[in-house]
Amino acid sequence: MFKRKCKITFITHGATVHSMDGIICDTEKYPKLNEFGEEEIEKVCGYLENRAVAYDKIYTSASARCTQSAEIIAKLFKKKITIIDLPGRNHGEWSGRAFEEIFDLYGPEAICQKPKGGEALEVFNKRVSKTIDKLVEENQGNRIIVVTTPDVVQSAIAKTLELTPVNQFKNLIKTGTLTQISYFEGDWSSIIYSDHMPA
Repeated sequence: MFKRKCKITFITHGATVHSMDGIICDTEKYPKLNEFGEEEIEKVCGYLENRAVAYDKIYTSASARCTQSAEIIAKLFKKKITIIDLPGRNHGEWSGRAFEEIFDLYGPEAICQKPKGGEALEVFNKRVSKTIDKLVEENQGNRIIVVTTPDVVQSAIAKTLELTPVNQFKNLIKTGTLTQISYFEGDWSSIIYSDHMPA
């Protein structure tokens, strides 16, 4: 039987003006949550409160939209947040442009391309995997929350399910949703649920 090392509940940040308009955004300080994004995170808090599960630590990516979301969640559990080096993918010259525009220019295969000045998908996935592996090793026996960007969650799911780069993006992860993955000894993991949006 598999022995669980750590359970991570990934929570995507609430909506921003960019996410609602389908704009690629690599900027860390902007934009912050809009009113709808704050409502999304409040619903996440309601869901977590109803489940009445204790979490040992709350981690967050450093961007304003993630830390703002994490601070709202931290108030619920009366815990401090720990900022970790887990930014979303660097899209280089694509940052600030609409996904629709990029797909019109390059087709669906754009998701696997490396934008000029940006980060290759393979490099991004390895970076995310390394950070998550470190969190798991540092939190043996713990349940933790990680507030981050949708593409980081897609990357974590892709590793668990061994998805190809193209299929990685077929697993839609929206803002203000929860995804839970259990990590076990032997470098094995299992998805409990993904992209759950509380009502």
